[in-house]
Amino acid sequence: MPVMKKFFYVYIIQSEKYPDRFYTGFTQSLDERLAQHNAGSVPASKPFRPWRWKTCVAFTHRNQALEFERYLKTRSGRAFAKKRL
Repeated sequence: MPVMKKFFYVYIIQSEKYPDRFYTGFTQSLDERLAQHNAGSVPASKPFRPWRWKTCVAFTHRNQALEFERYLKTRSGRAFAKKRL
């Protein structure tokens, strides 16, 4: 029987009410994390609820996911995400 790997996700969500607002984050549980954003549990995203998925990228290595999240939060990373994701 194959061993299931644990995934680490970098995600971008988009506000449904303010479509020009995006939030980039890291999680191991996509469903739980989106529920937290939409419940108002995340102070940075609370004013722009509700949220929907824009992009999710899965990684098998935690450090790679965290590095990609950090990159997406830079100026060049935001430009990359806007153009490619």
